[in-house]
Amino acid sequence: MSFLLSTTKNILSKKSSKPAMPSNATPRPPVTIAVIGCGQRGRAYADYALAEPELCKVVAIAEPRPKTRVNFRERYHVDGTLVFNTWQELHAASEETKRTIGERLADAVVVAVQDQMHKEVVLAFAAQGYHVLCEKPMATSLSDILEMEDAVARAGVLFGMGHVMRYSPYSREITEYVQSGTLGKLINLVQVEPVGYFHFAHSYVRGNWAEEKTSSFSLMTKCCHDIDLICFWMSPETPARVSSFGSLQHFRKSMKPAEAGSATRCLDCPMEKSCAYSAKKIYLDGVTRGNTGWPVSTIVDGVPDIENVTEALTTGPYGQCVYESSNDVCDHQVVNLEFSDGSTASFTMVAYSSLVCDRQVRLHFTNGEIVGDMRTFTVHDFRTGTRKVVTPKNEGGGHGGGDLGLIRAFVQAVRTGRQEPLGTTLAEVVKSHITVFAAETSRKEGRVVDCAEFERALREKMQTQGQAPAPTTNGNGHIE
Repeated sequence: MSFLLSTTKNILSKKSSKPAMPSNATPRPPVTIAVIGCGQRGRAYADYALAEPELCKVVAIAEPRPKTRVNFRERYHVDGTLVFNTWQELHAASEETKRTIGERLADAVVVAVQDQMHKEVVLAFAAQGYHVLCEKPMATSLSDILEMEDAVARAGVLFGMGHVMRYSPYSREITEYVQSGTLGKLINLVQVEPVGYFHFAHSYVRGNWAEEKTSSFSLMTKCCHDIDLICFWMSPETPARVSSFGSLQHFRKSMKPAEAGSATRCLDCPMEKSCAYSAKKIYLDGVTRGNTGWPVSTIVDGVPDIENVTEALTTGPYGQCVYESSNDVCDHQVVNLEFSDGSTASFTMVAYSSLVCDRQVRLHFTNGEIVGDMRTFTVHDFRTGTRKVVTPKNEGGGHGGGDLGLIRAFVQAVRTGRQEPLGTTLAEVVKSHITVFAAETSRKEGRVVDCAEFERALREKMQTQGQAPAPTTNGNGHIE
């Protein structure tokens, strides 16, 4: 018996062995998901299945790293016949299951692989009829994004985007103020993303998002959900013009301290103890103190210990000197946006901060302002002179509860078969990504970019190259 056939029979046996329910019961089985990519982001979404097992269940996984795969399988109690090394194996098993019993392996997939793989995975599983939750960014090129937009629309599946900033209790409560009009019209918004000095070194100098050619530019990989949130709060107005400035200032060889000499790795460096970006401080010292979570958990396969972390720092990219790495993405950038009604927004991303992703925001309305820090925000009403401090309940999880909020909304969307619980549409997701690319075009070309013209030229180019036209939406944002 082939492996795929045994997988199919396993699914059939599970479907036929469900306990009988009382005749008056109307059970709603949990939404089943397949997690593709079992790293930090895959686990962030899968944890919802542990918190709400009656609503969501992880039934299949695909992950190439053996220890990570085993740990994930055990954590979420996934049947061994539905554990795969690659997404292609999972896809093939799903194809056979659909052919033999007419059903998919799961209701939906969570796509949490590396950014440059998003397009091929989303296209493959959308074509099989899976609803899709895709980690940010949607893709690393404009052509891939438009191809995904067309494929998802044609498949008629629900699509969730890892723009988790929208979904935290903090952001949702600010959204209520924005949309209610309580403080008048939103005229200006200022947001700052302090990445964190060691976080930037970990992810964007030594890590998976260090080089544009293998990932994308840092405004996209780090801040596309910031731009999305800004566009969301400014809606229904749309971006009209954008300008941007930024560069890679510090993490390059010319900035290497003379005291470091010829050392290329932190464990061999004579000035390691005085370096802010010492890999020993960031990873090994943390493990010594018992910290086995992020960021050290991401640099090894399995549970980090002193031995395998030392090995990783001795041989892998996370032990390299930050001034000797191959990184090329911006370590600071500003974006200025003008919207269709003349309202404005500015966004700053900067590596050099003690805060780690604790965004600060100021929203200026005609009759008041909101000032927040991702934990609390203060509402000042100019008409009454009152100030109110709001501290939303943090439900736990990453991004101030945004990870939990997103997967909860996605599961609800799948349960109801409606896009509305996600609070966004495929068209909105695509437009915010196009805005990020327009900002980067401004930075590289030194000009103000007309957003509508930028998108029009892009879509015309795609049509000229023979690719299918992008879907249109009706007035309610539904794909037609």
